[in-house]
Amino acid sequence: MKTCKDQIGRILEFKKSPKRIISLVPSLTELLVDLQLEDSIVGITKFCIHPVHLKKSKTIVGGTKNINFKKIKALNPDVILCNKEENTLEIVKQCEQIALTHVSNIITIDDTIELINQYGYLFLKKREATHLIEKITFKLSDFKQFINNKKTKKVAYFIWRKPWMVAANNTFINHLLQLNKFENTYKNENRYPEVNLEKNKLTGKTDLIFLSSEPYPFKEKHILELEEIIYDSKIVLVDGEMFSWYGSRLLKAFDYFKSIHQQIP
Repeated sequence: MKTCKDQIGRILEFKKSPKRIISLVPSLTELLVDLQLEDSIVGITKFCIHPVHLKKSKTIVGGTKNINFKKIKALNPDVILCNKEENTLEIVKQCEQIALTHVSNIITIDDTIELINQYGYLFLKKREATHLIEKITFKLSDFKQFINNKKTKKVAYFIWRKPWMVAANNTFINHLLQLNKFENTYKNENRYPEVNLEKNKLTGKTDLIFLSSEPYPFKEKHILELEEIIYDSKIVLVDGEMFSWYGSRLLKAFDYFKSIHQQIP
């Protein structure tokens, strides 16, 4: 019997290591593949786009918020992987009626490392997990040296339009902003607040405006739109996957962060 406490404190008991996995979290699907678990994945969401070939070989069971539970049940999974932010409590409860359900909760890089260790234990991939953690730790250490002498800049990170929404405190995005010495303009607000963009409201308060590629697909035209409202902030399109996908995406994220700093004066 294997036991594991997931990241919301639930104790899970497995008679044996799970062999049939459904992932309802895109970034965790990518992580599973990098842990050499691709053959064990039987179901994914339509947003699980990395690696791209998975959507042709695995059963798509819906999105992250809208799940086809009949499809999930028909796949006879040993375990379903959810995330506290990505999936609703109702989804988790319905998944629990079908199979053991592991829920992750990622706010920091340390949370990511803990989760990789858990997956290494659960899926008998301890060597792969250890190797991945070592690479992430090395990349993180290198980036901290890179960022050491950088000046702190105030940043607002937009994730949605109409209504305008930003990433604030208690989010993985905010954690990575802090790592980059980007002080979040909305650091005193919680999670993903709506903001009222009155003319000049952010003028003088924010050095940089980041427009994320996801969940809202911001484009160049939105830079022009915001330039009519905010006069003295540099507005930059950023790759949302690099700021919000935990797991093995971190291996690419640190080099991406370096490139952002190199384009910002």
